[in-house]
Amino acid sequence: MCDDLTAIEEEQALGARGIDRRSFAALGAASLATLAAPLGAKAAKTPPPPTEKMVQIQTTSGMLDAFFVHPKTGRWPAVILWPDIAGLREAYKVMARRLAADGFAVLVLNQYYRSAPAPHFDAITQWRTPEGQAKLRPMIPLLTPEAIVLDSRAAAEWLDRQRPVHSGRGLGAAGYCMGGPFAVRSAFAYPARVRAAASFHGGSLMTDKPDSPHQLLKATSASYLFAIARNDDARAPGDKDALREAAKAAGRPAEVEVYPADHGWCTVDSPVFDKVQADRAWERMLALFRTL
Repeated sequence: MCDDLTAIEEEQALGARGIDRRSFAALGAASLATLAAPLGAKAAKTPPPPTEKMVQIQTTSGMLDAFFVHPKTGRWPAVILWPDIAGLREAYKVMARRLAADGFAVLVLNQYYRSAPAPHFDAITQWRTPEGQAKLRPMIPLLTPEAIVLDSRAAAEWLDRQRPVHSGRGLGAAGYCMGGPFAVRSAFAYPARVRAAASFHGGSLMTDKPDSPHQLLKATSASYLFAIARNDDARAPGDKDALREAAKAAGRPAEVEVYPADHGWCTVDSPVFDKVQADRAWERMLALFRTL
């Protein structure tokens, strides 16, 4: 969870690297792309180079802006990607480009479109400032479970109309931090199409509400990857077992693993980004999405 303890852990991680939040937030696109690049050589057979653009998707709440990237030619399985609390920004464009290079058509949503177009921050560290938190304060309450379901359905239907998307294949959903439970809600929103969902250091996957993400698994047709941060697990050690039990009761395949890395480790502009563990989680996501 993105709480005060996480902020302290981020400060410690930056201090160990001899850098402050302001300097870290100034990392450019080239630096982020270098961090995101896979370790080792790529496979000999790769998709065509990606092409990208910002797009507008009509929803019942307005015009949703999103980043769409896909191999230049051919038709590919599509993935809806939900960013973390700082929203659609260069870090998630970099990550989407990498996923497109692995053979997917990727749509990164601006979850805050009801308030303003993206980007809202240049880097995740900026939301920790008083100004950043004041900016998000009126925006986050608009992200109700019902809103996320409606946005997921609009995104999925839009993707199925796009030429680069292979509509005969299943859709995938991936989410980071705040976006982790949104990926599950995407599978719930469109069970006929969303067949795989991945949550990376997702927050609020287990709540006491009837529409808690773990309670929705039984109404989906997806297989799941739940990649959990070690510090999140330390604070809620029962969640991983409850997720496994919920998936088992729902009859949904689910890989649930606690990684030896801290909350935020998969996002390239995070102070606790862990390249080795992020790549390992990435490969598990690819294995899941290749079943689409």
